Amino acid sequence: MDFKTLHAGDIITFTGTVYTARDAAHLRLKGIIDNGGDLPVDFTDSLIYYAGPTPTKPGEIIGSIGPTTSSRMDKFIDYMPTLKIKGMIGKGPRDPYVCEACKKYGLVYFVVTGGAGALLSKRITSAKEVAFEDLGCESIKKLTVKDFPLIVAYDTYGNSVFERKN
Repeated sequence: MDFKTLHAGDIITFTGTVYTARDAAHLRLKGIIDNGGDLPVDFTDSLIYYAGPTPTKPGEIIGSIGPTTSSRMDKFIDYMPTLKIKGMIGKGPRDPYVCEACKKYGLVYFVVTGGAGALLSKRITSAKEVAFEDLGCESIKKLTVKDFPLIVAYDTYGNSVFERKN
């Protein structure tokens, strides 16, 4: 999917690879990058989902996996191009600088409905912990998702669903 064709307010379903990463994982990734180290995961062309799933019940692929408040990750936006991702998934508005950074770096910020983690988990076809296992629910997990519902909050043109322009 060419995310550059998307506009703020568009609703899509995404099928592909998504990696979870929250505050603690981003702090470690940034430290690795700042110190010239090798990343533990190839994030190329994927999405980063600001989520930390609940424990997986027997017979399930993953526990409830709703979004966390994305503004906590604003301070990490300038290292996102290093990861070669296409965008991020989370909840809520972010600093206006993040919207501008999405335009600058060609990234899309998607939002999903908070409180719908149990429903979102049904769209995940596989899940595997791939880095920082010691972080528990905040470890990095590789998810394969099918028809994962997303709303474009910030597009690659600098538009925001939170501040619609006529």
